[in-house]
Amino acid sequence: MHQDINKLFQGLWDDYIKITPSASKIHQLLEAKTGMPDIINDHIALRTFNLESVNLNKLAAHFLALGYEQKGDYDFATKKLTAQHFEHPDRKQPKVFISELRVDELSETAQEIINKMVSSIDPQAIESDNFLYSGTHWVVSHDDYKTLLAESEYAAWMAAWGYRANHFTVSVNNFAVGVNHLNRIDDLTDVNDILKQAGFKLNTSGGEIKGGEDVCLAQSSTMADSSEVVFADSTVSIPSCFYEFAQRYKMVNGEYYQGFVAASADKIFESTNAQ
Repeated sequence: MHQDINKLFQGLWDDYIKITPSASKIHQLLEAKTGMPDIINDHIALRTFNLESVNLNKLAAHFLALGYEQKGDYDFATKKLTAQHFEHPDRKQPKVFISELRVDELSETAQEIINKMVSSIDPQAIESDNFLYSGTHWVVSHDDYKTLLAESEYAAWMAAWGYRANHFTVSVNNFAVGVNHLNRIDDLTDVNDILKQAGFKLNTSGGEIKGGEDVCLAQSSTMADSSEVVFADSTVSIPSCFYEFAQRYKMVNGEYYQGFVAASADKIFESTNAQ
């Protein structure tokens, strides 16, 4: 496991932008608009299955070893997901959101495909430094991908992309020091306008902005890039990863809210939808 938080996040970022080139372009766009060289990352999200060898706890162990602490629990009934978020005592470090698919709630056919995929992962790989950005450890057919897609967009995405950051998130405001993270851009609406003017497509499920000041968190995201996946029987271009934007608000106690809003996150998951 990684000894260094910055190296872990650099590894995750380098892997992410290979299949999400729009994230680099957005980074450059926001840097140019704000005159700020460092775009602050609010959080990343990782996906997995609730199978014992690779469950949420196995992924979380990589972050717990670096001083992260588990903070929130979430349930997404219709998507059959359980999730937790983690925070580091150093507020400048990104939060981490990890979800797992409840495989036992899928059809037997889907369960067989997923169990076969996971069984091909070397147990030692799960402990290794780069596991969280190691991609797939299996080869699936395009037919199996489509079988999963019919039941769970999330399962199909995992089959195609495996272990990597599903998204990074631009922080619109700096809760750590109470200042704006995007100099000269005050509001998530302004960020969205800049993105749309530059031709980026936003996720409109549940509205362009999910949440708001009333729940102390507003979020928006791009729709995922498309990238080629080599399946066992064909190479197909499918949705890869996306970029999210988060604006946090103060709670009644004057502290900035650090958690996540399940109703909003539910819609953010749809940024990778292939349908």
